[in-house]
Amino acid sequence: MYRHITVNQDERGLVFERGALVRVLGSGSHWLLDPLLKLRIDVVDLETPFLAHTDIEAIIRSGLVEHEAMTLDLKDHERALVWVDGRFSRILGAGRHVLWTVLHEVKVEIVDASVPRFEHPMLGAILAVEDGTHLAVTEVQVGTVALFYVDGVYVETWKPGRYAVWRGLAKAMVRYLDVREQVLDIASQEIMTADKVTLRMTAVVTYVVADPRVVVESVDDHRQAMYRDSQLALRAVVGTMTLDELLAGKDVVAAKLSELVLAKAAAIGVRVDAVGIRDLILPGDMKTLMNKVTEAKKAAEAALITRREETAAMRSQANTAKILEASPTLMKLRELEVLQKVAETSNLTIVLGEHGMSDRLMKLL
Repeated sequence: MYRHITVNQDERGLVFERGALVRVLGSGSHWLLDPLLKLRIDVVDLETPFLAHTDIEAIIRSGLVEHEAMTLDLKDHERALVWVDGRFSRILGAGRHVLWTVLHEVKVEIVDASVPRFEHPMLGAILAVEDGTHLAVTEVQVGTVALFYVDGVYVETWKPGRYAVWRGLAKAMVRYLDVREQVLDIASQEIMTADKVTLRMTAVVTYVVADPRVVVESVDDHRQAMYRDSQLALRAVVGTMTLDELLAGKDVVAAKLSELVLAKAAAIGVRVDAVGIRDLILPGDMKTLMNKVTEAKKAAEAALITRREETAAMRSQANTAKILEASPTLMKLRELEVLQKVAETSNLTIVLGEHGMSDRLMKLL
């Protein structure tokens, strides 16, 4: 009994008998003798270079497609990068594969996937096609770094850019850190001074992540650790100073606070650039008392200044009187000055005799 099959120009006919590939049919019309109906004929398309077939092992073992196809046997740690007609097509995982080379130029690049990070000159073209089946893509943004760990062991630190890691062969972990300057606000908290005055204080800490690996491996959350350490340091500093000392110099408080925070930060890979006191808030009754004290101080200062000015004026007048008493001529000049001022502001005519102004006239003036 004969069976007829037509194979198109871009097709091949795979003839199986009892699970084995026994013949490959080229394009054209074919008649096959099959009296017992034991033959199975599968027509496959050559336009798609990748042969997907349930009997791929039998096809490779037969050796009948080697002159028109490329066969691959990838181990567990191997992957194949397939380029079709000069364009990246796909990544093939471990296993056996058949790629038709009749209608297309097929290029295959075998890579070692046991190295967790995948690097390639054409990484952009590969990631544009790869759907995430074989590669996990990581984007490191500007101002950040990423620490790459494999099976819990540190491998390297990544700068801003795009990175790809093989899936499935190892447990990869990526930790991101912002390495730009950060400002940490230490929220208002009640603190008791050395002289038992309760007040509220806020501080500001400016810092930069100096050693990303130390930060990741020493604390779970470096920002929370910095906040906690700064709070404790602020309490320690304020608790040793009186209210007057605090009010007299915030810079002293900031310097002592900076000394404590710097030591803590260095241990977790953080560099502190600045520490400052933002606000110092007194209780309501303490504010009233401080205002009264300030008011009394200002009033006393004003009274002292007034007394000093009065004393200086009286001393000046006494000195002038002594000079006038010692010099009659100077006294006459002084009288003339007084007379001139009176004449300027009054409609008055004064005629002086040969003895000048009389004592009676001076008394009138």
